[in-house]
Amino acid sequence: MKMTNQEYDKMVGKASPASPKLKDFIWAFVVGGLICTLGQLLHDLFGLAGMSETQVKAAVPVTLIFLAALATGLRLFDRLAKHAGAGTLVPITGFANAIVSPAMEFKAEGYVLGIGAKMFTIAGPVLVYGITASVIYGLFLILFTML
Repeated sequence: MKMTNQEYDKMVGKASPASPKLKDFIWAFVVGGLICTLGQLLHDLFGLAGMSETQVKAAVPVTLIFLAALATGLRLFDRLAKHAGAGTLVPITGFANAIVSPAMEFKAEGYVLGIGAKMFTIAGPVLVYGITASVIYGLFLILFTML
């Protein structure tokens, strides 16, 4: 049976349930906002604990990464993401989840070829292009400040 792309799209459209877009939008907004609120709360708490602003700026992302990685390891992050969708992709928590999930999935293959190799399957390209972009930006910054 040969099928055109349009026929296939129609068949998939009929078989797929409609997504409740407004509900998805609200969940993503609320959960993303709660993650950001948690970050602000951590910022304020670390500041009240007597940390300098530089220390707070390091402690907040480290804490959020740890909490997201822990939630992924306990399989709580996936349950939350099932309902919150894009709301869990607040960059730092989504990045932590993107590193821990493949590591957990491939742990049976060993520490080097499983966890070590697969941990950056999803996050690797983000790191490569992010670092490359920051180096290029830094070079331009240096060049323009020298002129």
